[in-house]
Amino acid sequence: MKKLIEIIRNIWSIEDLRVRILNTLGFILIYRLGSYIVLPGVDSAKLAASHHQAEGIVGLINIFAGGAFSRASVFGLGIMPYISASIVIQLLGMAIPYFQKLQKEGESGRKKINQYTRLLTIVVTLLQAPGYIASQIIPHIGPQGTFFWIQSTLILVTGTMFVMWLGERITDKGIGNGISLLIMVGIVARLPFAIFAEFGSRLESEGGGLIIFLVEIVFLLLVIIFSILLVQGTRRIPVQFAKKIVGNKQYGGVRQYIPLKVNAAGVMPIIFAQAIMFIPAAVVGFTDVASLSGFAATFNNHNGFWYNFVFALMIVAFTYFYTAIMVNPNQMAEDMKRNGGFVPGVKPGKKTAEFIDQVMSRITLPGSLFLAALAVLPALAVQIKIEQQFAYFFGGTSLLILVGVVLDTLQQIESHLLMRHYDGLMKSGRIKGRTSMSMATA
Repeated sequence: MKKLIEIIRNIWSIEDLRVRILNTLGFILIYRLGSYIVLPGVDSAKLAASHHQAEGIVGLINIFAGGAFSRASVFGLGIMPYISASIVIQLLGMAIPYFQKLQKEGESGRKKINQYTRLLTIVVTLLQAPGYIASQIIPHIGPQGTFFWIQSTLILVTGTMFVMWLGERITDKGIGNGISLLIMVGIVARLPFAIFAEFGSRLESEGGGLIIFLVEIVFLLLVIIFSILLVQGTRRIPVQFAKKIVGNKQYGGVRQYIPLKVNAAGVMPIIFAQAIMFIPAAVVGFTDVASLSGFAATFNNHNGFWYNFVFALMIVAFTYFYTAIMVNPNQMAEDMKRNGGFVPGVKPGKKTAEFIDQVMSRITLPGSLFLAALAVLPALAVQIKIEQQFAYFFGGTSLLILVGVVLDTLQQIESHLLMRHYDGLMKSGRIKGRTSMSMATA
């Protein structure tokens, strides 16, 4: 406790860090207040009375938006349109030469990519807003006029752009990645209510309800620990650089490491798989074919065996797919060869690329299996009678984002402390920042 108080005092004594933390808290407060402002013309009481527990991709969006999606808030679409636009731009950067060129132009190219992302965010929000109004608002408040549709669409677009601006301001003026922090705040905002709901449910049950609740908390902590290991896990490949003597000085000759992440794909495989699993029910809903009703029921039961079995298989497949996109062994081998580096015992060039690809394939398998297991844990938790809203935190996208953002933010605070010669946040084993892993995804 004394050590913790000392670390907090050190953090507060650094003026730049203190200002950044206060800025971050201020921007987050604005975001949370805005998530409770309901769209004009919407009866929030009627909406709350008709609200039901959302599942599937709708439930995922509502979690990311911190409940603003189900409240028909001005921030109802949250940051999801921006994330969708970012993914599209990222994929374009892998397929279109123009965007590949922008990625190599440094700061000027990054600014252009950001501008394209913002413009695409507006387009995505304009497409999503009418669908959101039609599916989440109109069924609960009844038919509305043209003015309501135009007004609500413009407000939702403005709200999303404002949330995007808040995220960028947190990144520039605060601490951590702003967009990720806003998503994390939306997830964490639901955690206290979920814990109290589960606690109340266990107290009402017979036969050691409190003991079962404590066991659930311990199990949740274990899942979080294993999630941290998954996020932080790396396989270090040694790289030796040739010695160069220039004048009286020697350059190179040192050994460094390329840290290949066990889970290089992050949460993207789960998001992609969830989006695909939502399609069968949507197709059946549009076709109304009676013979497909059983098929739709199977894949509409998010806690059922077949849904989660197919879901897990898709996560494994998408993990390999996204890792192949994110990690380019040929580029890494070429960069090493150009800089005079080589893997001991492996020939530079093609052989090095094959070696890196082989290592990446081996570590991706256990990473993908653990990711799939983590994704289906909430369904298993529901099967053993854990409240659905609390079960969400036993795995899946929510937990991985939560763990990843917290570790990234702590790493930035750690950097500020070490830069000013203070003790870090941990006595042993520094929190490895994601920047140290950049070579693995170069």
